[in-house]
Amino acid sequence: MVDPATVTTDAQRRHDPRVRGFASDNYAGAHPEVLAALALANGGHQVSYGEDDYTAHLQEVFRSHFGPRTEAFPVFNGTGANVVALQALTERWGAVICADTAHINVDECGAPERVGGLKLLTVPTEHGKLTPELIDRQAFGWDDEHRAQPQVVSITQTTELGSCYTPAEIRAICDHAHERGMTVHLDGSRIANAAASLGVPLREFTTDAGVDVLSFGGTKNGLVFGECVVVLNPDAVRAMKHLRKLSMQLASKMRFVSVQFEALLSGDLWLRSASHANAMAKRLAEGVRGIEGVEVVHPVESNAVFATLPHDVTERLQKRHRFYFWDEAAGLVRWMCSFDTTEADVDSFTAALKEEMGKQ
Repeated sequence: MVDPATVTTDAQRRHDPRVRGFASDNYAGAHPEVLAALALANGGHQVSYGEDDYTAHLQEVFRSHFGPRTEAFPVFNGTGANVVALQALTERWGAVICADTAHINVDECGAPERVGGLKLLTVPTEHGKLTPELIDRQAFGWDDEHRAQPQVVSITQTTELGSCYTPAEIRAICDHAHERGMTVHLDGSRIANAAASLGVPLREFTTDAGVDVLSFGGTKNGLVFGECVVVLNPDAVRAMKHLRKLSMQLASKMRFVSVQFEALLSGDLWLRSASHANAMAKRLAEGVRGIEGVEVVHPVESNAVFATLPHDVTERLQKRHRFYFWDEAAGLVRWMCSFDTTEADVDSFTAALKEEMGKQ
């Protein structure tokens, strides 16, 4: 038996923990409360593949937020969560309607189509948000054997452009989809940021609005690893546990995924962290709006800021603070804040931007 108090390691710290960037909320480390939960779950033996005490209790944790019919299926990552969820809602000839900016369309290397075996039907949107009218651009042809059949509408909350759907907007989408025999999937990689921005409980824009299945994000809000497929309407899905295994998303030591979500959701850690990240994004947006030549181009409703600035300024600034081009040809960049972004980080970045713009 190893005494944790005597444990040492041959690993070495290979980064400067003082360095902050604005490239992605995935860049942040793990929240200390999550690390404490992992240590708590360590030691001794627990049944593998989800038959452990932590995963069993996790069902009650998620039901407290989303309702008594909720079923939670922890997975490794966000792409895996989306692929498993969409497979559970579609048949072999099924298609998914989504915004053209959706993560499942742009950033998952074709996994929903190649691994999930489904077709994506994309629609151009303003600020990344679908509407019933936009959905109808692709919601047709159910009797046409030459066309992939629209069976699911997938929305993202918050969207890839940082905007938030209101509960009423999601309810309208769900009602519209259900009337046409389709189900609704919500990609909630930043669902906590949406709830913090809207000031409402998680279930108000999910279960109560009619969402059937959601992918619940953890790593962007302080987890080490792990996301969760959350089934809100068990009547809409099939073979979830088999699809999770088939999609290589079944963790053998699942207790270490589940206990992180318990730490996040049993209290208010999820909301504290997301609220802070959102507040830092608002501070950043307010700071850069006063700089001539910089334009914030999308509403700042979560922890993301999208702006345009001169190409050469971006390249110089990237050498001082890490962030990404969103559309290099248009000069559009994205700045993300996380649970550990500080006011000093934001102010330092704003000052650096002013300095680089002054060199024009």
